[in-house]
Amino acid sequence: MSGAISVLVIIAVIVLVVVRQCRARRISDDRRWWILPGILIYMALREPGLTDPRHEALSVTFLGAELLVGLVTGAGWGWTARLWHEPDGSLWSKGTRATAFVWAGGLVLRAALYGAATMSDIRQGSSALMAALAVTLLVRSGVLALRAREVRPAYGGAAVGPSPQPAWKDRV
Repeated sequence: MSGAISVLVIIAVIVLVVVRQCRARRISDDRRWWILPGILIYMALREPGLTDPRHEALSVTFLGAELLVGLVTGAGWGWTARLWHEPDGSLWSKGTRATAFVWAGGLVLRAALYGAATMSDIRQGSSALMAALAVTLLVRSGVLALRAREVRPAYGGAAVGPSPQPAWKDRV
């Protein structure tokens, strides 16, 4: 796949994810939350140029840093999203201001890494960005799935997760 197509895929995924994050969205009990990140990882690994062959060790270091930024961004994104139950028992999610700050911080860190790699004469292809985006989405979806199991409805509906512990007054 050419570099232009890879860039278009990355932009399309980011737009899709950001638009979906800004709107309240129902979280289903779908077990396929890993498919989009899996496709992105597959596409990133298929592309040549994940690392720069002229500076292999330093290139792998920058790739590792990029993946670490993706992991932290995804975790922060998943933990800052607001989760709630509707009266019908359905679980919903929406990004918060903190989520926007996490995204902005992740973008700034990625830009700084890209700048440092460029100043070090290391070529980073779109596959590195695609792999980092896949890690971000995978971790975010995993954190949301984990949090969704622990969120209980405020009233009515079936509880999700273990039953609540009695208050200290109830145990006397």
